[in-house]
Amino acid sequence: MAALTAAAKKEGRLNAIALPRDWANYGALIDGFEKKYGIEVEVENPEASSQDEINALKEHRRDGRAPDVIDVGASFAESAARQGLLTPYKVAAYDRIPEEQKDSKARWYNNYGGYVSIGCDAKRVETCPSTFADLRKPEYKGQVSLNGNPTKSGSAFAGVYAAALANGGSFDDIQPGIDFFAELRKNGNFIPVESTPATIEKGQTPISIDWDFLNLGYADQFRRKGADVDWRTAIPLDGSFAEYYSSGVNKDAPHPAAARLWQEYLFSPEGQNIRLGAYARPVLMEAMAQDGTLDVAAAERLPTVEGTPTFPTEEQTEKARRTVNRNWAKAVSG
Repeated sequence: MAALTAAAKKEGRLNAIALPRDWANYGALIDGFEKKYGIEVEVENPEASSQDEINALKEHRRDGRAPDVIDVGASFAESAARQGLLTPYKVAAYDRIPEEQKDSKARWYNNYGGYVSIGCDAKRVETCPSTFADLRKPEYKGQVSLNGNPTKSGSAFAGVYAAALANGGSFDDIQPGIDFFAELRKNGNFIPVESTPATIEKGQTPISIDWDFLNLGYADQFRRKGADVDWRTAIPLDGSFAEYYSSGVNKDAPHPAAARLWQEYLFSPEGQNIRLGAYARPVLMEAMAQDGTLDVAAAERLPTVEGTPTFPTEEQTEKARRTVNRNWAKAVSG
């Protein structure tokens, strides 16, 4: 670590992309990393999607502007690894990461995650929905949104997967989720507007299907600023879907030492507890609970979820991605 830290400080910079400060506490993580190591973190296009990150790895491969690291939905990390865009690197905590949450070649590993949830502004919606079945009700006409396009966005893709599970689909069959949103679009309930804190505050997207850690964080954000929003979060029992976001190092990273040091910071107890402070479930949560490094008070603020989460395999996820890429635009956006 001493040698890595010295090399990273000599580089003095980390190129990142798609890291909004209000997403899973990235603001606090960036500030903490810069203060601890004196390395500047430059974030290009904070609101970019997972697909945008992969595109940036390819487009800026040789001009020094490429992201050193990525933070993407699991399916996008798997895709990037298959394309040879990521380099193997085992963080110090690699062996403590559950087997199903990491690549066997250490090209990517999951860092934090959550459950698909339904956020709702109780000031604009008389009765907030709590299940995917509720979203069919005519009273929600023109109110239901996703956080992005599922062909590009990990959170939106997860929303479609959750909808599939709620409508007779499975990890092997995401098509019922596409059909569900096609139905909502046809009856006028689903609107193709990307949900953000700004669109929520303006009343454009009063119901948003998104990660629980984002919806819960938005509620805190609106309360702090005194916004005219009463944002509530429900995890639908009929479509319970959990997923982690993955970290990886660019094979052609302009700042390879800083990239690796950033990974070490994200997987340190400090970094994992910063995630937890924004309701994101750290991948090392169980291991940290056992060794006493977990922020117990922050963990107790997480919403209770019934049962133990299960996750699609890499093959199932890739099949689902191909189905969404092939059918979404025609069924829902067309």
